[in-house]
Amino acid sequence: MTQGTWTRRDFFRRSAVVGVAAIGGPVLLAACQSTGSGDTLTAAKNAKTIKIGIANEAPYGFADSSGNTTGEAPEIAKVAFKGMGIDNVQASVVPFDQLIPALNAKQFDVVAAGMNITPTRCKAALFSDPDYSALTGLLVPKGNPQGIKSLQDVAAKKVKLAVLSAAVEKDYATGAGVPEGDIETLDNQNNMLLAVTTGRVYCAALTDISLKYLVKQNPNANVEVTPGFTPTQDGKPVVSAGGFVFRQGDTSLRDAFNEQLKTLHGNGQWLQIATPFGFDQSNLPKADLTTGKLCAA
Repeated sequence: MTQGTWTRRDFFRRSAVVGVAAIGGPVLLAACQSTGSGDTLTAAKNAKTIKIGIANEAPYGFADSSGNTTGEAPEIAKVAFKGMGIDNVQASVVPFDQLIPALNAKQFDVVAAGMNITPTRCKAALFSDPDYSALTGLLVPKGNPQGIKSLQDVAAKKVKLAVLSAAVEKDYATGAGVPEGDIETLDNQNNMLLAVTTGRVYCAALTDISLKYLVKQNPNANVEVTPGFTPTQDGKPVVSAGGFVFRQGDTSLRDAFNEQLKTLHGNGQWLQIATPFGFDQSNLPKADLTTGKLCAA
């Protein structure tokens, strides 16, 4: 199928999965990698190397056309770890729903993928302080002929919705009354875009940051993004905030990372790093938005 100069091939070219990429230095031999027994922070400092996991979800963490790992989370991680004396960051790409299992299996030491902090995930892993906050958006056909502006609208108008596998938007949708049968779960953003443009679903839900970036990368796709909104669950607004993820026992690594993240948030460097990926001042977490509150929500 072709629409303008945009083709199905264009989608999948961007979603090619890269096994391991290096940020800030060459890939080192396994003997020098940080994952293993003992204290992860000490091992990483001694090796000056740490491994991160991403899910190839732009703009949070993805492999570009040259196979280099980039995105808001890897770039923030690169600077934070450098401040900790860890110069080399290696990235592994795995499916989003496998990030925490792979982390706990010690395939890498940190998830740097813009993962939302939720109570369920907090039971399985250790989150950093919030890295950013974001609104939810809907990817809809150009002109939005159904006038869909919220997940409640999706439910009321009985249209089909696409969500990303293991992402929080499915729970937001069912909480808004969207029937399971009207929700299609897909494995990556490009397939979500394809589902909307081909009419298999009417709309797709994700953070507005992700959707705006997706549209920017596919200017010939006949779609647009609704204004961002705060979803609700059980009648209460749900604040979406993402963070970096560590194994439960790696509190020293998490705490050291939090110190660097706090500095980047405070000195303006976070905004400089994140702006090219579609983030702005509004995405900086407010002081009263804490991981403790998000884990207990």
